[in-house]
Amino acid sequence: MILLPAIDIYKGECVRLTQGVFKSSKRVADSWLEAAKTFEEAGAEWIHMVDLDGALEGKRVNSHIFVQAAEKTGLKIQVGGGIRTMEDISYYLDKGISRVILGSVAVKNPSLVEDAVKKYGAKIAVGIDAKDEIVKTSGWLADSKSGYIETAKRMANIGVETIIYTDIARDGTLSGPNFEHLESLKNAVPSKIIASGGIRDIADIQALCGMGLYGAICGKSIYQGSLDLRNALEFVAKAKKIN
Repeated sequence: MILLPAIDIYKGECVRLTQGVFKSSKRVADSWLEAAKTFEEAGAEWIHMVDLDGALEGKRVNSHIFVQAAEKTGLKIQVGGGIRTMEDISYYLDKGISRVILGSVAVKNPSLVEDAVKKYGAKIAVGIDAKDEIVKTSGWLADSKSGYIETAKRMANIGVETIIYTDIARDGTLSGPNFEHLESLKNAVPSKIIASGGIRDIADIQALCGMGLYGAICGKSIYQGSLDLRNALEFVAKAKKIN
């Protein structure tokens, strides 16, 4: 399993939200670059970055930050938020981003996902963000009326290799991931699943690793200190060797 420390950008700053509510945003680092380098020094190979402004506005807003992260660190960067066109996708992948996440557009325009997967393969991931099992779009403000399993199956049929699942009700709460939903997803589709939302401590990482998931995104738990990133990375590295 891979661990992806999270860096969410809102109005140019590194922040965390609670349950996707923008009014709850709190700055968690003085510098996104310092945060990224700290994660790299701890042993991370990947980081998960989100353009929150982009998610709200439906376009790239903080793209220069993500490109700089790719240029100034040795990390693999996974980026989501405001990516709506093939031009957006190509922009990031041509500038050193390792994987692009399609969220709202995957529900609204699945043909774009299909075209992107045909062109870029494993560099395309789909983010499924759900509340009460229903997928939300547009910065989690709009209801798609589509269930998370239904959406995941549609994406898997298109050929999406990686799905990032976020239970919005758990996100930023440190209350633990939604293991039931993650297990259902894992059993429903052949795609690799990355867990996001609610991860609190090493016990959650151990449980997710035991489920055989591909990855886990950790945000508030790292910034608030309930999860020691270096220890968590060491655990998953040892688990990988054993398996």
